[in-house]
Amino acid sequence: MDARKRPDQLDSPVVASLIKVGSRLNTRLYRATGGRLGGTWRIGAGMRKPAPVCLLTTIGRKSGEARTAPLIYLRDGEDFVVVASQGGLPKHPAWYLNLRDNPQVTIQVGTQRHDLVARTATPDKKARLWPRLVDVYADFDDYDAWTEREIPVVICSPITEAKRADR
Repeated sequence: MDARKRPDQLDSPVVASLIKVGSRLNTRLYRATGGRLGGTWRIGAGMRKPAPVCLLTTIGRKSGEARTAPLIYLRDGEDFVVVASQGGLPKHPAWYLNLRDNPQVTIQVGTQRHDLVARTATPDKKARLWPRLVDVYADFDDYDAWTEREIPVVICSPITEAKRADR
């Protein structure tokens, strides 16, 4: 862990509530406009270099209901790669816990939806993908420095591709 420390104000309950409300609003706008609104992240490092956003839908591990989160993503061939950073908080985001229990996910980019299977990147794959992810959104490096947990990188693959990767 390096010397960067998570700003205390980010742990306030008000900030957590604002993030939830902002996430729901982003998801609604994204769906209503096919990604024209909400399809680019322009906060933090995204102000200097806007980052692409997808909608990741998982099935709630407790509720069994569909849950959607807007996330910055990277394309790696046929795969979509997302980061379970949760802004460097000490706990994994709920969407990550959901997909660990049920790896069948849907990712929407613009108006296109993709049914995929998700898996946590191996350490070697994460090492290969991390510099590219930081290039997409530089704040991922800060989030990593702010937490003691291992931030998962998640690879979402077309189901046929994922089956081949497991062989």
